[in-house]
Amino acid sequence: MYHAIVFFPLIGALLAGLFGRQLGPRVCEYITTGFLAFSALLSWGAFFEVPGSDHATRVQVATWFTAGDLVVDWAFRIDTLTVVMLVVVTTVSTLVHLYSVGYMEEDPHRPRFFAYLSLFTFAMLMLVTSDNLVQMFFGWEGVGLASYLLIGFWYEKPSANAAAMKAFIVNRVGDFGFSLGIFLVFVLFGSVAFDGILPRANELKDATFHFLGYDWNAMTLACLLLFMGAMGKSAQFLLHTWLPDAMEGPTPVSALIHAATMVTAGVFMVARLSPLFEVAPNALIVVTVIGGITAFFAATIGMVQNDIKRVIAYSTCSQLGYMFVALGVGAYSAAVFHLFTHAFFKALLFLGAGSVIHAMHHEQDMRNMGALRRYIPFTSAMMTIGTLALIGFPFTAGYYSKDAIIEAAYASTRPGHTLAFLATVIAALMTSFYSWRLFFMTFEGPARWAGHGAAHHDGHHATPAVAHASSAVQADGAPGHHEGVAHDDKGHDVEPASHSAIEHHDHAHTPHESPLVMTIPLAILAFGALFAGLIFKNRFIGDGMETFWGHALGHGPDNHIMHDIHSVPALVTYSPFIMLMTGFVLAFWMYIRRPELPGQLAAQQPSLYRFLLNKWYFDELYDRIFVRPAKGFGKFLWKEGDGRVIDGLGPDGIATRVLDVTRGVVRLQTGYVYHYAFVMLIGVAGLISWYMLTGMPKVTH
Repeated sequence: MYHAIVFFPLIGALLAGLFGRQLGPRVCEYITTGFLAFSALLSWGAFFEVPGSDHATRVQVATWFTAGDLVVDWAFRIDTLTVVMLVVVTTVSTLVHLYSVGYMEEDPHRPRFFAYLSLFTFAMLMLVTSDNLVQMFFGWEGVGLASYLLIGFWYEKPSANAAAMKAFIVNRVGDFGFSLGIFLVFVLFGSVAFDGILPRANELKDATFHFLGYDWNAMTLACLLLFMGAMGKSAQFLLHTWLPDAMEGPTPVSALIHAATMVTAGVFMVARLSPLFEVAPNALIVVTVIGGITAFFAATIGMVQNDIKRVIAYSTCSQLGYMFVALGVGAYSAAVFHLFTHAFFKALLFLGAGSVIHAMHHEQDMRNMGALRRYIPFTSAMMTIGTLALIGFPFTAGYYSKDAIIEAAYASTRPGHTLAFLATVIAALMTSFYSWRLFFMTFEGPARWAGHGAAHHDGHHATPAVAHASSAVQADGAPGHHEGVAHDDKGHDVEPASHSAIEHHDHAHTPHESPLVMTIPLAILAFGALFAGLIFKNRFIGDGMETFWGHALGHGPDNHIMHDIHSVPALVTYSPFIMLMTGFVLAFWMYIRRPELPGQLAAQQPSLYRFLLNKWYFDELYDRIFVRPAKGFGKFLWKEGDGRVIDGLGPDGIATRVLDVTRGVVRLQTGYVYHYAFVMLIGVAGLISWYMLTGMPKVTH
């Protein structure tokens, strides 16, 4: 069964990728979607069968390689954590495949797109079923490759190519730390297999390792290096810059990458290795602090973004911060529970945004929307459900998992928990604000899309910045008031109205509801966003938690955090609800009752507004610190090292000297006899002169 779950997506990817032209787009869609649906059904069967087992099941596939003491098998590790991830990955991927049948209908390269989607899913399944760190790294890098291909799917767009490269490069930074962590684990344990690592974690909690001139606690160092990989893959603070740019890919890609798969790989990895982190409390402090900062930081940026997909992307970044806060305070089950529920409502929000973009003929700027609830009521209802689940409205999926994390952050006694608690509570307020801001700007208020079609999509020659300037759209949806767009050092618009697709259409038309093939996945995800928390709360974080998880997570003997959350003060328990209601009231007041207010606030605080709109200037900072010096150093090596030294003195230089000599010799080959006679006379004269000056050689016997 597990072989089928993992390899069916790979078979679909190979068929669509290698034989797409022969099979045709429609057949490729049916094959890949059907294989994923079958994998999802099997995964749900395993989800209800596996939990409660006393030990993990190991399914051997093959012996991968042996190098000295390093033995790496290709095997599946099946336990509760594995089947939870199988359900999340295959379910969301199946719905994304089905949704893409309608969303990508006009794209001429559908076989390639569906091949990439299935390849991505296979790599993610390899990651979550891994039995050892090397296999996990294989899936880890496979996910990175597939995401590069998907983000840059519309490769004719320079912005898509740049976003794909950025995601790939930033993830390599984190992956470098991850690989070093794997090396150190092998040095410490002599194994990379989880069965040889996790049970022995407590044996090495006091071991030291000499690194960079200091003696480090070995487990702390290993966990910090491993967490560096998680920071890159899960877009945590400092390694987050690739995530919003990844919105350049098609919307189904955004849902697949940011809802349940790639960005949750780091959370899964820390949860899988939780026995190691349990004996490295200093590493857990770093995880807690980074998670809290990310939750707060991303929420501040989400409040001012105007691209509908970027708002949801920063929401993802913030929610991942919540998950790492839970991991840092030892509430591993709460972290995975939020991963589980987040997959449903975040995929719903992304696919709902895709339905909006589809209705608006590929318009993504919320300032050019409004009043869509009357034209696409089903999508509006689905987005409402996703918004309620995201903000943690009572009895939705996000309510149970998100509140548990906030309570765990308060109940913890580990250093950094106060920062994490305050950050998550404040982020809950901002999450509610930007979520309702998105909803009100998109679905309520006056229609700001009528008559904007010619300004935005009139031909292929109008750039987004020009289109934005010509449309004179009111920023932040303030009718009759243009609050001014942030500019960079050269005076260019930083946040022009964005466009996701290559095609440009005049959308001065009535928006329309998406086809059934796109709305069915929305309905299924909406059911999960509403009821997944209520149905599975007891298993994940309730009374049945210990039976459900078994030994899949590394709750140490001193870890009672999941019991302590039941004794937090009532104010802490109600704080998320207070925050979400406050955020709703603020958004309603600013975007429904007083729509001119956002523009006035932005005009009163232009520096703060530009700071948030430009994402805390991290891109500019990294460009100044890393990108420009790297380019300058590379240019120096190219011009001076390669051109002047290697080519000048090496192969090109030698070849040039040979050519110079041969040109000189060729000039002597004139073809005139008197020239040759003259040279002979000079030679004879030279010999005679030499003998006269040096004397005749003496012959000795």
